Amino acid sequence: QVQLVESGGGLVQPAGSLRLSCVASGFTFSSYVMKWYRQAPGKEREWVASISNIASSTNYADSVKGRFTISRDDARNTVFLQMNSLKPEDTAVYYCNARLNHLTYWGQGTQVTVSS
Repeated sequence: QVQLVESGGGLVQPAGSLRLSCVASGFTFSSYVMKWYRQAPGKEREWVASISNIASSTNYADSVKGRFTISRDDARNTVFLQMNSLKPEDTAVYYCNARLNHLTYWGQGTQVTVSS
């Protein structure tokens, strides 16, 4: 049974930091490209960051470049999103996504709220 379980969300003040984790099971994690998406209230889900399955190359949306860092630990089947210098506009539900060719899996999401 495929599972992606996110954790680490919460309430943080502007300029603060959070580290999201996503633990995977039920598939060969190391073979998959891993991504983070987010969805703010009333908006469409948007891509945030990706990390490849080979050489762990990374890509980021312009809105988070220089503030967020995606990483993976294949030994622990886990992908991380380190979020620094958070802004109120980063408030959203953050989703973990695994992708290999036509296969794609989603987690249930974790809420991140940036507010003073």
